Amino acid sequence: MGHCIRLYLSSLVLLSAFVAEAQAHTPADGAPLAGWHWRPDVLLVLGLLGTVYARGWLRLRRRSARAVSPRGLVLYVGALGALVLALISPIDALSSSRFSIHMVQHLLLVMLAPLFLLLANPLAVFLWGLPSGARRSFGRLLRRGSRGRSLLRMATAMPVTWALYVVNLWVWHHPYLYQRALREGSFHDLEHLLFFLTAVLFWWPVVNPAPRLRGAPSYGVRIAYLVAATLQNTLLGMAISLPDRVLYPYYEALPGLKELSPIHDQALGGGIMWVSGHMYLIPILFLVAGLLGWEEEILARRQSRGAIIRVRE
Repeated sequence: MGHCIRLYLSSLVLLSAFVAEAQAHTPADGAPLAGWHWRPDVLLVLGLLGTVYARGWLRLRRRSARAVSPRGLVLYVGALGALVLALISPIDALSSSRFSIHMVQHLLLVMLAPLFLLLANPLAVFLWGLPSGARRSFGRLLRRGSRGRSLLRMATAMPVTWALYVVNLWVWHHPYLYQRALREGSFHDLEHLLFFLTAVLFWWPVVNPAPRLRGAPSYGVRIAYLVAATLQNTLLGMAISLPDRVLYPYYEALPGLKELSPIHDQALGGGIMWVSGHMYLIPILFLVAGLLGWEEEILARRQSRGAIIRVRE
């Protein structure tokens, strides 16, 4: 494990030097890659996550073709792709000067990336991609009756996940914190990290990737959970888009687009958040379909039992 850490840190140093050299020779004439934000720390974290998962997927695939699925692999790659778009692509570069683009970046971090990650159900595959010592350590951390398992069970309770997600979302859109994140890179990184982590917790009860941990919430409870999230998202979008004054003066000090003033950019960003609340309707529809299927199964079982009783009589 120590060797892996040393190798990882060495790679970070080498990649940092490479990126610095590449940026020094990057043309400033609108070249296709000039708008990408090649951060070595983000690249290494995403690369490490992808490498460990790929290693675990191939190891399990060799053991049994049924142990892993192409669907899980596609969803995991989709989650990493959403993070790349949010943190490395021109979306990240534009987010510091356009409020509307910043909202698009946040949508990738709180809706697409965490949802795809949990739908991929990557824990078992990821564990098999780790060195044996690290895998045993994680196994002890999550075994039945352990403190880590108890903390995870508590952190994934619906009232906790909903409150953490919503409070975090609203707090970071307060003008003081929002503008400080724009001015300080480390603070901005903290914002993005908390967005992603609280979103993973938020989607956990909906996807339920570990049913043995606390059992599956009913379809009705999960639907109500998402409807409440839709309402708060709509309210936040309205609170941003409807005021006739600029909530974030940081953008007024930047060179503006002729076609889009700061107040119009703010209205567009709030509108994006307002409309994006309807994205919760997609998992709601899947849950409704699951509820209808479950009810049909229950009805079929009752009818089958009734037929058996009539035959016996």
